[in-house]
Amino acid sequence: MLLELNRLTVPPGDRLLLHGTTWKEFEQILGELGEQRAVRVAYHQGILELMTPLPEHEAAKEIISDLVKALLEELDIEFWSLGSTTFKNTALTAGIEPDQCFYIQNEAIVRGKARIDLSVDPPPDLAIEIDVTSRTHPEIYASLGVPELWRFEEGALQIYMLGEGTYQAVPESSLFPKLPLCEVVPQYLAKSKQQGRNRTLREFRDWVRGRIL
Repeated sequence: MLLELNRLTVPPGDRLLLHGTTWKEFEQILGELGEQRAVRVAYHQGILELMTPLPEHEAAKEIISDLVKALLEELDIEFWSLGSTTFKNTALTAGIEPDQCFYIQNEAIVRGKARIDLSVDPPPDLAIEIDVTSRTHPEIYASLGVPELWRFEEGALQIYMLGEGTYQAVPESSLFPKLPLCEVVPQYLAKSKQQGRNRTLREFRDWVRGRIL
C-alpha cells in the first residue's frame, strides 16, 4: 500500500478513520499490523477504523470478561472465549475485533478450531464492547449475525438482541435469563476498583450460587 502503517501513531483513546479502503487493502493492513498489536480494527462499507484502547477500557474489559466466565462456570455451561479475535466475512465486506466475545450455544460447533471462517462457521453468541471512546459498531455485528451484544458505557451495561437485522435493547440476556445482569455487572465492576479482583469474583460467584439455589 502507499500508506506506510509503521509511520502512523494512534494515541491511546484516539481513533483513525481511513475512507475508501478496499477489502484487499483491509486484508493487507491486517497482515501488516500482525496479531501481536495494541491497535483494534473495524471495517464496514469501505471505512476502516484503527483504535488504541485506554487502560481504563482494558481494565473494565478484563473484569467484565472474568465475571462472564465465572457465571458460565458456576452454571456449568461450556464456552469458548476468543477475546479480540478478528472476525470478518468477505461476502459482507465487514470485519471487526470485539473487546471480548464468547461462543456459548455454538461452542461445540467451533470447539478446537484453529481458525474461524464466518462463511461456514457461526459467529460468536455474545460480543462485548467497552465504550470509553464510543467505538461500538452495532451495524458490523448485525451484518455478521452476532445474536447478542453487550455495551458498557459510563458505568452502565446495555444488552441488545439481534432481530430482523437490527439490535433492540432488552432488559435481560437470552443467554442468562432471569438474571439482572444490567444491574449486577456494573456493581461488581465498581466493587473490584475498591476491594480488588479476587475478592470481587468470590462474592460474585456466591451471588450466582445463591440465585441458582
